[in-house]
Amino acid sequence: MKPNKLIGRYSLSIFVLFFVLLTGCKKEKDIPETVTDIDGNIYHTVTIGNQVWLVENYKSTKYNDGTPMPLVTSNTEWINLSTPGYCWYDNDIANKEPYGALYNWYAGQTGKLCPTGWHVPSDKEWTALTDFLGGEGIAGGILKEAGTSHWDTPNTGATDESGFTALPGGFRGAQGTCYYIGYWCQYWTSTSPFESVAYYRQMAADSEGVDNGKGNAIQRLCGLSVRCLMN
Repeated sequence: MKPNKLIGRYSLSIFVLFFVLLTGCKKEKDIPETVTDIDGNIYHTVTIGNQVWLVENYKSTKYNDGTPMPLVTSNTEWINLSTPGYCWYDNDIANKEPYGALYNWYAGQTGKLCPTGWHVPSDKEWTALTDFLGGEGIAGGILKEAGTSHWDTPNTGATDESGFTALPGGFRGAQGTCYYIGYWCQYWTSTSPFESVAYYRQMAADSEGVDNGKGNAIQRLCGLSVRCLMN
């Protein structure tokens, strides 16, 4: 008896459909809804394009192996750092929620700042994010938390359509002083174009764009917010 080609093709189609559904479900299961850092802080996740980001600004005081990070409150000590350090805005732990910690660039270069399986994104990975959202000119509005509960008025263009919920944690300058909570959010990249400076991304209350930091790379001594990206 000759084999039934129609049945063979039908069986193959069923197998392919089953395989696609199986692998698709597995892929979704590999992306956690929440992530807990070594301190016990809980973060939500969001998928944007092919990337998976933590939704909240990072706030751990330890590396992912449990080693404590130096909390640096003294301006003089901060100015002279060439090693990892973090702080709370204005040295006030009340700013931990919802703005997270401010880290110097060195903290992200240990490879242990973010939870295991996550990392400080590179300049290229930040560019992939803003390109997916339509370009730097409008991506800020799509990334920023909507409204003025945390952002200063007018929070131009903010819709948070992406679910990224960027928050204006301000920054700590290279001289140790903190500035612009509510007005600016500045996020480190892991990319350093040359000695002593590094690239970052910035969003402001009066803009719907994203400053890519390439034209004005910032000193590694500055304290900026961090958003972790899944490996």
